[in-house]
Amino acid sequence: MSIAPRASLVFCLSIFLSLPALLPAQVATPAPAAAAPATPADAAPLTSPSMSGPLTSAAPNTFEVGPFGKLAVNGILSGFGYWQNNPLSVDQGAMADISNGQIFVQKPTGIVQFYVQAGAYNLPALGAPFLSTADTISGFFGPLPQAYVKIALKGPFSFQAGKLPTLIGAEYTFTFENANIERGLLWNQENAVNRGVQLNYAGKKLAASLSWNDGFYSNRWNWLFGSATYTFNAANNIIFVAGGNLGNTNYSTLATPAAQNNSSIYNVIYTHTGKNWMFQPYFQFTHLSEHPLIGVFRTTSTQGEAVLGTYTLPHHMTVAGRFEFISSTGNADEGSANLLYGPGSNAVSITATPTYQNKAFFTRGELSFVHAGNSTAGDVFGPHGTDTSQVRGVVEAGFLF
Repeated sequence: MSIAPRASLVFCLSIFLSLPALLPAQVATPAPAAAAPATPADAAPLTSPSMSGPLTSAAPNTFEVGPFGKLAVNGILSGFGYWQNNPLSVDQGAMADISNGQIFVQKPTGIVQFYVQAGAYNLPALGAPFLSTADTISGFFGPLPQAYVKIALKGPFSFQAGKLPTLIGAEYTFTFENANIERGLLWNQENAVNRGVQLNYAGKKLAASLSWNDGFYSNRWNWLFGSATYTFNAANNIIFVAGGNLGNTNYSTLATPAAQNNSSIYNVIYTHTGKNWMFQPYFQFTHLSEHPLIGVFRTTSTQGEAVLGTYTLPHHMTVAGRFEFISSTGNADEGSANLLYGPGSNAVSITATPTYQNKAFFTRGELSFVHAGNSTAGDVFGPHGTDTSQVRGVVEAGFLF
């Protein structure tokens, strides 16, 4: 998801556009019945929130709560600090803040299910300035970043409605969900959370989803997403994802960059999982048609390739890496959009993230490098936007409970 350096902060807290009464009725907490014993320590973690590893969530704490039945509760508390060279004028060379202070409450069984994720979060991304956690919450998805109702229909189908995690991309939204602390350059072109409805199908080999939503959190329901996952075997799968704005949206906030919100996005993601390692190459293409109302007078596109991987070592250690290259078309004289570091620019990134987790506690460090090519002065790094590279070091530590 693009984090525009000069965008104004706007508080966006609406969960539904046309279903405002559905979710509160599902998550309001009545006077609890006597609590059942917590789930045994060896119970399997739940599938939400999604986590690509190497971090693993704790076994759920489950409780019987009146008409809701059995609820599961988990959470995370973590902080991070960073150092970087060539910070933008709106950024800092070093800072520390909360990266996550979130709780996850869900009913993962039965016909009517729900998921609520609430609390504090930060969304650090390569090539974009850091925001404080307070500014991130107010500028993006509010203190309730994800919340939805799920109807588990008979057979392989299910239906969801609310603030949903995106179907786009190979990286999830929050730091603890991914192998790297910071999201990558390709993620900067993608959305993260959208308000909408989604139909899911889960077969033996094929899984698919179709979602009608507000794209880059615009609160205007004119995006359509579709994804299909084919699982060859336990070690190999491939995902095809496509989504786009079927109309025109002349609207922009920090969470809703105007250019990306009027684009279409396509992903092909392959994953191979071995005994001690994971290898994940993926391809991304975005397309933005002419849109004079937002200053785009020529069709512009980006093309990106990335490889993500993890390797598990002894003594609770894992090393993760990511390599990316992304390029954009056009030039400023033609009226092309600035989707990277000036029209027609490109960028490469390398990231390494060693991780240690022992039961609930985890700590990890990260070193990343970004270099921009064919860039426009004023649109890159440094106080004047003229430096073409940036190095960052990040440390994160916390508890998954």
